[in-house]
Amino acid sequence: MKILVTGTAGFIGFHLAKRLLTEGNQVVGLDNINDYYDIRLKFTRLKETGITQESIEYGKVIQSNTFDKYRFVKANLEDRDLLEKLFINEQFDIVVNLAAQAGVRYSIENPHTYIDSNIVGFMNILECCRHNNIKHLVYASSSSVYGNSDDIPFSENDRVDYPISLYAASKKANELMAHTYSHLYHLPTTGLRFFSVYGPYGRPDMALYLFAEAISQGKCIKVFNHGNLSRDFTYVDDIIEGVVRVMKHIPTKESNDSMLLSQSPYYRIFNIGHSQPVPLMEFINTLEEEIGRKAFLEMYPMQKGDVKVTYAETANLEQAVGYKPSTGVRDGIKNFVRWYVSYLS
Repeated sequence: MKILVTGTAGFIGFHLAKRLLTEGNQVVGLDNINDYYDIRLKFTRLKETGITQESIEYGKVIQSNTFDKYRFVKANLEDRDLLEKLFINEQFDIVVNLAAQAGVRYSIENPHTYIDSNIVGFMNILECCRHNNIKHLVYASSSSVYGNSDDIPFSENDRVDYPISLYAASKKANELMAHTYSHLYHLPTTGLRFFSVYGPYGRPDMALYLFAEAISQGKCIKVFNHGNLSRDFTYVDDIIEGVVRVMKHIPTKESNDSMLLSQSPYYRIFNIGHSQPVPLMEFINTLEEEIGRKAFLEMYPMQKGDVKVTYAETANLEQAVGYKPSTGVRDGIKNFVRWYVSYLS
């Protein structure tokens, strides 16, 4: 297949592009390489797929030095003209949209960035898919859409009408926009609600990287809500396996699953999580053991936009594609620490 993956300088997009290329697919990667976090890590990911920093030019599709079937373009999703030309020229089979402005807390201080990237950009993706006969649009949603729901575990059938951050609201908006296009134009769309993804090449603004960095340098870790938080940490390889399987499970009238959230047979939403929430303090203790140093902790109250618990119900994913994430948090942290030490050196 010929696949567009947006966000390939990012954490999940990088891993997905590598997986698809090893399976022999043609892949075009897209990313705007913004400076939300240290772009050196983004260029490191790109280099792993054969894209050198010196060769990148905005709007120009460049060939990988490592993978014959991989090309990359630096572009903003908000750039409608560029995106339309890319779709017409490339004639993709499937689109996986992972590009977005990330971060819950950042959205409180920088709201316009989220509207531009996550709303306007996603609108452009939908329009390009509609007009270019895309067989399946798979896109990243988030467990953040559940807010502080008391219904545990979180099910796709739960109401998600009360987001507590603009980031979460933008992801819920994506689901609504996708539903509209599935209903009006029979565009097959599947939204994936990711749960606390972690692993090698992970984002520096997320807990695991921040904690590892602080422990390694003997600095204090900021622990919010005094440590009374639990997260459904999901290893990145498990996420990628789920994405690849879902890509091939195209929603149609004949789809053999009962996970209908609307009257449109072309629309699906799935949770992808480990379904085993880990208390934050247990997560930190495991990281301490793998690094071999104790953490210095600073306790803080609950932060705006944060939620106390995330917990994925994955029965619908298992029914549809026969898959459930299985990597335990100790193995996942061990793999991350091994990569982190290597990356720093």
